[in-house]
Amino acid sequence: MVNGSRTDRPLTDKTQWQRIALIAVFLLVLWGFLRLFSSILMPFVVAAGLAYFLDPAVTRLDRIGLRRPLGTFLLLIAVVMAGVLFILLLYPVIASQASALVSNLPSYIKTAQHIFGHLVAVAQMRLGPGLVSQKLRDIATNQAGTIVSFFGTAATHIIGSGFAVVNILTLLIITPIVTFYFLRDWPSIIRHVDTWLPRPYEAVIRAQAIEVNRILAAWIRGQAICCLVLALVYAVGLTIVGLEQGLVVGLAAGMLSFIPYVGTLFGAVTAILLALAQAPGWHSVLSVVAVFTFGQALNDYVIQPRFLGDRVGLPAVWVIFSLFAGGAAFGFLGVMLAVPVTATLGVLARFWLRRYLHSPLYLDPPPS
Repeated sequence: MVNGSRTDRPLTDKTQWQRIALIAVFLLVLWGFLRLFSSILMPFVVAAGLAYFLDPAVTRLDRIGLRRPLGTFLLLIAVVMAGVLFILLLYPVIASQASALVSNLPSYIKTAQHIFGHLVAVAQMRLGPGLVSQKLRDIATNQAGTIVSFFGTAATHIIGSGFAVVNILTLLIITPIVTFYFLRDWPSIIRHVDTWLPRPYEAVIRAQAIEVNRILAAWIRGQAICCLVLALVYAVGLTIVGLEQGLVVGLAAGMLSFIPYVGTLFGAVTAILLALAQAPGWHSVLSVVAVFTFGQALNDYVIQPRFLGDRVGLPAVWVIFSLFAGGAAFGFLGVMLAVPVTATLGVLARFWLRRYLHSPLYLDPPPS
């Protein structure tokens, strides 16, 4: 027994170090793969996300007797037709408003410069020149165009880096094809991955994977509903109050709402500046503020408690950090992978925290 215990422990330690080395090599290879092929992976990542999102519907169709390949084909046809119908109905209006926004941008900048300069002058007159410096006034009146140009260049760089090799045409052609194969073979893919799990830790890994799946499914479903509802509320509300580019600004603000509060802040600031440039006066500004206040209240007190609640386990701060970190590391591809990676890391962190709280390292008293 003694000799057996002496020979078993080195083998156990060796196996443990082999597992750690295998995990480290896997993570290193994955990082290098993403860095090397990030420019061409976007259609495949989008297809995997669509397959993950649509798999429950295809599974239900399979259960009622519609074979999975046929159900996948019919569901994708329905999704593509809905997208085409949406484009045909709204694209002319969106294109005209976007073109008008671009053509009128210089006049909007001049109006914003005048308004900011007037506000700074009023503040300087009421608070005194010591609190509001002349340099700040010059920035408000003369550098607004430079600031707008900087943000425009940054947005162009981000979009360009995301679509450097894979243009939008390739995305529209490749993504549905890859999505079909992902959806058709999804159960087989899951079974194959399940067979690769190390047998001693099979139950533990599967339990954590189920928890990640629960969090991701709730987050994706809830955020999709939030974005669609907010895009509808903002677009309709801004159009009703008379903002000329209300449809474009409202849709953009709603689609950006998957980043907590960023979509609302972006849309509100943009809409207020456009309202001041188009119809100077507090009435238009208050109307815009009322639209975004209603939308954010609807999101905070109705949509999120109903469809997200406390089940997601993704704090807003971590979502924002992960999106910016993913964008800094891998561009647009990193933004798309940020939430799944964050959800996985969150589940693993909670798992190891529970193990730590029940371990001797936490429970045992220090040696005397």
